Amino acid sequence: MGVRGLHGFVASSCPHVCTVVNFKELAERHRSQHPGGTPTIVVDAMCCLRYWYTPESWVCGGQWREYYSSLREFVRTFTAVGIKLIFFFDGMVEQSKRDEWVKRRLKNNREIAKIFHYIKSRREQPGRNMFFIPSGLAIFTRFALKALGQETLCSLQEADYEVASYGFQNNCLGILGEDTDYLIYDTCPYFSISELSLDSLDTVMLCREKLCQSLGLHLADLPLLACLLGNDVIPEGMFESFRYKCLTSYASVRESCDRKGNVILAVAEHISKVLRLHQGEKKLEEMLPLGPNKALFYKGVASYLLPGQKSPWFIQKPEDVVTLDKQVLSMSSDPESKQEFPVCMDSESKQKLPVGTDPEFNLEAPMCTNTEVKQEDPVNVGPEAKHQVTVVLDPEILKVARAQHVQAESYLVYSVMSSGEVECSNSLEDATDQALPSQAFVYRPVRQRVYSLLLGGGGGGSSTGPAVKEWFVYSGNPLRQPDLVRPLQMNIPGGTPSLRQLWLSQEPGIQAQRLDTLLACFDLSSSREELQAVERPFQALCCLLVYLFVQVDTLCLEDLHAFIAQALCLQGKPTMELADLQEVDSMSLTSGEDINHLLEKVCTEEAAESGYQTRVKPLDPLDPPSE
Repeated sequence: MGVRGLHGFVASSCPHVCTVVNFKELAERHRSQHPGGTPTIVVDAMCCLRYWYTPESWVCGGQWREYYSSLREFVRTFTAVGIKLIFFFDGMVEQSKRDEWVKRRLKNNREIAKIFHYIKSRREQPGRNMFFIPSGLAIFTRFALKALGQETLCSLQEADYEVASYGFQNNCLGILGEDTDYLIYDTCPYFSISELSLDSLDTVMLCREKLCQSLGLHLADLPLLACLLGNDVIPEGMFESFRYKCLTSYASVRESCDRKGNVILAVAEHISKVLRLHQGEKKLEEMLPLGPNKALFYKGVASYLLPGQKSPWFIQKPEDVVTLDKQVLSMSSDPESKQEFPVCMDSESKQKLPVGTDPEFNLEAPMCTNTEVKQEDPVNVGPEAKHQVTVVLDPEILKVARAQHVQAESYLVYSVMSSGEVECSNSLEDATDQALPSQAFVYRPVRQRVYSLLLGGGGGGSSTGPAVKEWFVYSGNPLRQPDLVRPLQMNIPGGTPSLRQLWLSQEPGIQAQRLDTLLACFDLSSSREELQAVERPFQALCCLLVYLFVQVDTLCLEDLHAFIAQALCLQGKPTMELADLQEVDSMSLTSGEDINHLLEKVCTEEAAESGYQTRVKPLDPLDPPSE
């Protein structure tokens, strides 16, 4: 993530940029300088998942109690020294970064393939050096932090921008993460999560001022440097020839630096000694070989400007804008400058499927969207919505969905309703195993019914509502374009309720209607009576397992037993005991009878201890939003 080669350059060639600091001391200094204020650290949560997830047995995931304990200790340690934490999670993939997102997903596929090859060839789990974050960990982490009373936010645009912006606008103590973009933003101090010692609260602060001294640059030059080197917006190859020319004319090549390090020094020297000579006199495109990439380059530089900030590399005029993919991007993040994003859409508001096409999965039908672009946003959802194609036209409902999204209380809902586009990253799936379908396909019917609920249902077996663009990672998907997935009508007694009913109504009986809708999403309306006979904490589990075993015919009874055993037998165990729990070697179990015997033995022993007492009410995705 971040700027190409910058992390390695700082570590090897500019070690003085990194300074060991202590959070307790920094907090005390902050309180003395800002009486009455609370030292606050903005946490880029996605950068911290690897730090928080410590179990050695990571391939299968599932060590929830251990993980929750790790998060609790993390929060408790900072709270004890009077530091407030604000956690940010990625909530959107910006269109300008879609290519980079795809590139990383395909790279992850190759890493996952190596993991499964290792397991098959050595019949053991690989070490931490091959660690890959367990599926769904980011989503579960949001709810875990909320349960711990922490403020947890989900971004409406690139998360690092919102993190940097929050730190800048709220005079925060600093940013905790692992992304060199935080060295580029002119914001509060940046601290490394990978170098954090929780016992002492020591970590490393990466100082952008010292980086500028090493490179002979000003703080305002860093966004320009980042884009010339390549980042998540600017492909690395765009300025490869330019960087080579800088390197060949660079007179002070350091033997202590590798080639990438010398490239960074050479580009920095070009900025300070060549470009700055004409700064303010010539336009940047007259001094750089931007060619047809001018608009993208300007967007990349402008993406680092936080609210109220301007770049000296732009000739500042309020009307200075560049056009990019039929969108208008302001050259400054000054809040007084207006950003407008006109969108050219298909004139057809509803597209009917051609005869003979699969209504559930049509790759040809164009995206159905609202064709009118209004000058003002009736939902008042902020500047990020002005470049989105609003699919749901009810302002109040869209506002509720946005609030739930920002507060990290829902997942994918706002993306579907605001832009009709969603994505799902890599799962630990064996691409060579043809017996088990990808989770992208297993849960697609559920998503299709949810889409119907969010975007409006129709008659017949499918909805006439808009298709949703799905960027889901699965074996064989090159991710060159999204799958266009049609909503699927739900079978609900009395008809499909509106979102206003489900989210906003306080009428008697609405809870029963929410339950009916939840069951309909899994196509389990006929099992309502049987599911209600189960204790409520286990209703969601049974709902999921019934659906899963209907969808995947290669799952067997032993798999079902394993799922149930985890739910019933482990909840009474203390965290430390679970951490020391011995793994069951499936190779030593010769038959299903062995597994059944083991399951019966474990359940019998644990029943007396725990009594299957449940202490946490499960989350219902159809519950009304929190106040």
